[in-house]
Formats: sequence, structure tokens, C-alpha cells
Amino acid sequence: MFKPELLNTMKGYDGKTFVSDLIAGVIVGIVALPLAIAFAIASGVGPAAGIFTAIIAGFCISAFGGSRVQIGGPTGAFAVIVFGVVAKFGLGGLATATVMAGIILILLGVFKMGGLVKFIPYTIVTGFTAGIAVVIASGQIGDFFGLHPDFSTPMMVMGEELTKMPGDFLPKMIVFAKSAASVNWYAFGMAAICLAFIFIWSKFIKKIPGSIVVIVIATVASVLLDKYCALKCDTIGSRYTIPSISELKPTMPDFNISTIIDLFPTAISIAVLAAIESLLSAVVADGMIGTKHDSNTELIAQGIANIASPVFGGIPATGAIARTATNIKNGGKTPVAGIIHAITLLLILICMGPLVGYIPMPALSAILINVAWNMAGFPAIRALMKGQKSDICVFFVTFLITVFIDLTVAIAVGLGLAAFFFIKKMIDLSEVQGGRNVMTGGIKKDQPAENLDIPHGVLVFEIEGPLFFGTVRKFEMATERAGADCKVLVLRMRNTIYLDAGGIQALQQLKAACDRKGITIVLSGIHTQPFMLCEKTGMADKLGRENIFDNITAALERAKAIVG
Repeated sequence: MFKPELLNTMKGYDGKTFVSDLIAGVIVGIVALPLAIAFAIASGVGPAAGIFTAIIAGFCISAFGGSRVQIGGPTGAFAVIVFGVVAKFGLGGLATATVMAGIILILLGVFKMGGLVKFIPYTIVTGFTAGIAVVIASGQIGDFFGLHPDFSTPMMVMGEELTKMPGDFLPKMIVFAKSAASVNWYAFGMAAICLAFIFIWSKFIKKIPGSIVVIVIATVASVLLDKYCALKCDTIGSRYTIPSISELKPTMPDFNISTIIDLFPTAISIAVLAAIESLLSAVVADGMIGTKHDSNTELIAQGIANIASPVFGGIPATGAIARTATNIKNGGKTPVAGIIHAITLLLILICMGPLVGYIPMPALSAILINVAWNMAGFPAIRALMKGQKSDICVFFVTFLITVFIDLTVAIAVGLGLAAFFFIKKMIDLSEVQGGRNVMTGGIKKDQPAENLDIPHGVLVFEIEGPLFFGTVRKFEMATERAGADCKVLVLRMRNTIYLDAGGIQALQQLKAACDRKGITIVLSGIHTQPFMLCEKTGMADKLGRENIFDNITAALERAKAIVG
């Protein structure tokens, strides 16, 4: 049943909660402004499109969504897709693809398929996220160095004559290389200082994002240096026209058969990306505030937002993890905070729209490069590199195809490759399990136990079959079942013969959730492959080797000792 979280939170809503939502909403609205502009420019559209998206989509996602504190708007993940669609099909084609993606998202929610998104392997998500980060960062080279590629005469690149900046990675890098002589050292200096400032600021001050401070200081400095020192660099106003609300012209989608066929794969990519990012953001928010979102309602809200956004000149939108976290940290309690964030952006556009034109492009490039750095997920990549070769292979293939070919192809190939490795591993392991004498590290197969003596405060949870990306939901169920009086969670793994990177990630998520509740995890009857992977990835040390046992009896003795 579709019931937005806004309706649930209105029961008992009081003035104190409204004040908290008001403060958080205003702060997030200010934080969202430079990001909305930066993501729109990285996507190859004007800054106004980013602001309109944050206003319209941000309002819809908060008003109709299934999460209490989700903040929606444009994100860096869509920059690669949007840039390619605009370059090939124009703004009309982008509007068509976005509306189609919105319809797909609504259908996913209506048919209660929100849980299926969790079946996309962790390695694929990590791979295409890192690939998108590389594409975003590389696309900012021109503004970071103040380059001005000359397309007054067609530029020959890879056997093709170009009259504008290409959307593909390699041709774009070649264009930048050929334009190296046009570097603007003043623009480069400003960009480098802004980037260093953002990195240093984040180390000492968490409440106020460095991007806001950088935008204000860089804009003032740019105006003064232009006026008194004749130092110039590109600004938003020198490159784009900032329309007022009265000049807003809707972009209507073009629904003819040929366009729908051409853009359908792109619409699938937008829908999948929006679903993954929004539900991931909602899960992170749940962990921070201790609630449970409705994934199907959230997908319907994402669909509504992506249908409404292009009608008002916007681009694809989804839940934004960084802005959602900012909302929570500043006291946001209900979807009202997200609605206030959208209203704040609208008021900024109405009252301060012309001032946006003075923002220097080098400062925006620094913000986007910082976003790409945070988006790349280096800790996750380092953890994957310690895992098994099949996970590493899926990651690199997805990453390289995202960067050099296309995100849609990357997801499809990554899924096929992950399925192939999983089937092969199941075949290999079934042969190994035929002879039960060879085990590793002193870990033996768990034996069936009768009449278990489970002390009060101990929850025993047994997982049947392989623990891989498709069984992550079982961990969530285990966490939900771990009530306030639970002190130890015993995971019986005697029937878990396979573990992959997604399983390790699930263990880490469960460990973090249990740490917040003061619950200790004890493993019982772990098999060879899962134990070896835990050893390689350091998961065994995180859980504590004293909490890993070869049988349920010893595990329960340890649990008794913990609960006293």
C-alpha cells in the first residue's frame, strides 16, 4: 500500500519538531545549492537545470517518499548518462529518457520490487561508482586548468572531426591534451587553492561543508581580482544564462516510437541507478536514526520526482547520501525538513538568482573533484583487492567499461560475469564438500546439535546455503530480531559453504549495527572458503578470533561468558 512517510510523521507532530526540521531544511538547502549547480554543469546542461531539479525533485521525494529524512536532488552518478544523452539527443531526448525512467521506478514500487535492487552485487556497485567518479573528475580538467579548446575549426580526434566537446572519455582526454597550451594559470591557482581548502576544512570542521565556504570566498575573490587586478576566469554567468522563475520554460518529452526505442536502455540505466542510490541512501539514514524505510514507497516517490523534474526543465534525480546525512546531523526529524530544503532553494533562486552568475568555474571544478574523490570509495576498493580473484575481476571489468564505454553496458556485463563466477564457484564447492576431511585453519564442520541450552540474552541465527549478495536480507532480519535485551548474536554457518565480497560487506554492516546496540557476534561452524576469505579481508580480526568456533556448543559457552 502506498503511504508516504510524511503522513505517518504528522501524527503527534509538534512545534519543537518543526523548529528542528526548519533549521535542518534551511542548512541543507544552502548546502545543496552549489552541488546542484555543479552536477548540472558536469552533466552538460545549464546551472538552472540543477537548481530546478533540486527544488522540484527534492520536494517530491520528501513529500511522497518512504524515508523520514531522505533528501533528493541531482547527484554526480547521473552526470555520465546525462552528458551523453544531451550530446546525442538534446534536452528533449533527456526529458523523454527521464520520464521513462520515472515510469519504470513507479512500476518497480507498485509491484513491490524494491527488495530486488539488493540483488545487484556489491562488486558491481563499487565498480561503476568508481568509474563514474573517474569520469566526473576527468571532465573537470578543462575548468580546473582554465583550458579553452578551439572548435572554431573542426578538431581531428581519433579519426573524427569534432566541433564541440565530446562525451566519451578518451576523445575528451585527447581534446584536453591538444588544448594544453591554453592553460589559464590564474584559474588553475584558484582551483588548486579551493580544492586544498575543502580537504583541509573537512578535517577540522564537520558541521559546515567546505563547498559552501569555498563558493562564497572564491566568488568574492573573483569579483575583486577582476575589478582591481584584471585577472579573469570563466564564471557561470559568462558561460550560461541564469533564467528567472518567470522565464522558466517546460521541456516536453518526445514520445515517438523511434525515440522510445533508442532511449529505452538509457531509461533503464537511469531507473536502476536512481533505485540503487536512493535505497542505499535510505538504508544509511535508517542506520543513523534507527528507523526502517519503505523501499517500495521510496521507489514510487523517485518515479514521481523523475517525471516531474524534466517538465520543469530539470534532470534525473535520486536520494543523495551526503545531503541526507547533513539533514540528520543538523536535526532533521521528518520529511518536512526535505520540503523546507526545496523551499529554501526556491527562495534563493528568486532573491539571489543573478548572484549565481558570479560563481567562478574553477571553484565549481574543485567541488566536483572533491565529490568524485569521496564517491570513488577507496576503502571499499582496498577491501575488495584483498578478496578473491573473481570479485576483483568483476570490479575491474565494471569499472573499465563504465569509464571507456557506457554505464548501461557495464551493469549488464557485470551482472553476467558475477552470475558466471557464482555458478562456477557453486560447482567447484560442491565437489570439494564431497570429501569432508580437508579443512583449513583448524576450522571443522559443525555437527547437528539437539536440545541447545541457549541462555537469556543470546540469539541464535542459522543461515541456510551460501552467503552471497542475494542473501544480504537475512542479515537485516537477524539485526531486526536482535532486541534490546540481546547481548550476543550467534551465527551458525554450518550450511554456509560460500562467501563473496557482498557477504563480507553484509558481515561488516551487521557488525556495525550490532556495535551500535552493544551486541557481540559469535560465529559457529564456519567452512573453509568463508573462513579463508574472512582471514584475507581482515574480517576475522574485526569479529575477534576468540569469537569464532568450530561447533555450536563452544560458541554457546562463549556466549554465556559474555552475558555473564
